Amino acid sequence: MTTSAVGEPGIPPMPERTPKALREAIAQHAPKLLPDFDAHWKRYVADAYDISTVPAFMARWWGEYAIARDPQLDAHVTGLEHRAAHECADPAEAKALLEEASNIRHMAARARRAA
Repeated sequence: MTTSAVGEPGIPPMPERTPKALREAIAQHAPKLLPDFDAHWKRYVADAYDISTVPAFMARWWGEYAIARDPQLDAHVTGLEHRAAHECADPAEAKALLEEASNIRHMAARARRAA
């Protein structure tokens, strides 16, 4: 499974790659992420007085939003992680499920904004 194509019906586009634009997109299309986004921003960026943390912050939340904006993809990743944590008796199967979820998260973090 891959991240949704740009312009796919029903899937919001990726915003401009700035903290402000990403926050606005999260607030509009994935509000369940907003409390964690704001808490993370406050703890690691705003109160740190150190802009060197911004790229790592953006990488994490860019990927989180890229998945959350697509309900089917979000449910798939959540399902993989849930199955690995709660339903697998076989460690190899759990590892494979987590690797699939991780691969999806890595692809999502590389999502591009529409031109």
